[in-house]
Amino acid sequence: MSAEQSMRAVVARGYGGPDVLELVELPVPEPGAGQVRIRVEAAAVNPVDLATRSGALVDGGLMAARPITGIGWDVAGTVDALGPGATSFTVGQSVIGLRDLLDVSVGAYAEYLVLDESAVAPAPVDVPASAAATLPLNGLTAAQALDRLALPAGGSLLITGAAGAVGAFAVELATRRGLRVVAQANAADEPFLRDIGAHWFLDREKPDLPTEVRRPIPAGADAALDTAGLGIRALAAVRTNGSYATVVGGPPPLPLRGITVHQIWIKADGPTLTTLATHVPTLRVAGTFPLDKAALAHRRLAEGRVRGRFVLTL
Repeated sequence: MSAEQSMRAVVARGYGGPDVLELVELPVPEPGAGQVRIRVEAAAVNPVDLATRSGALVDGGLMAARPITGIGWDVAGTVDALGPGATSFTVGQSVIGLRDLLDVSVGAYAEYLVLDESAVAPAPVDVPASAAATLPLNGLTAAQALDRLALPAGGSLLITGAAGAVGAFAVELATRRGLRVVAQANAADEPFLRDIGAHWFLDREKPDLPTEVRRPIPAGADAALDTAGLGIRALAAVRTNGSYATVVGGPPPLPLRGITVHQIWIKADGPTLTTLATHVPTLRVAGTFPLDKAALAHRRLAEGRVRGRFVLTL
């Protein structure tokens, strides 16, 4: 395939609401050294995509403003071409991958995407591309946060927003590591969270989180993974000299009482993604949309109360 051939992609022209998303024709990208080109079959729609489109990431200093911005991080598809020196994959192989570079003109909402082979992993076996595309960003975020907290088996971990995409992966992965999980979410999510391994459940409608956590764990949880952005409320539920990690942007809480505070910034990691794809956690697809309905998918995600991820299918 030559660079003169074109593909469809959704980009943001400027910043603002879903209406700035535009379906355009662009040249098919060519893979460089150590890269693979993926023919995209599915791309997940994540909250970071909405933040990119709105300009929130520019305002937060996470990326430079540009007239046209690529949207989308997660992909599932098949390897279409190999760049010089790329030897980890074969043409025609089913893969998943993560695009973690923000400042680009083409993202995962496209028919073809070029990634470093270190950002790619074999796709989960017998899993539809629409479901596989929900794994990279949120699964890696959960895994990298748990790695940073580094709790030993038997430790207690509070997970806020436990029914969300990152939170639910974290519950399941933490349980596999032998951790005792305190899951905070809406009451309707309790059966699901207990089914994937939560030891204790807390209703998010109860406002005094530190007190609620200390009912089953008097000293406080050994650590908190704050996917809901509760900040000091989640940190206050952690024991003295414990640890806290947030996956939400903005200033993290101060490290009171000797608590170690981590702010997790996701990075592409093919080996960890390969492990996740080999031992697949529960994947949830909230719904699918064709590529030209990306703006509708953004509107639906912005409405909230979504369990799993919306996915664009190509």
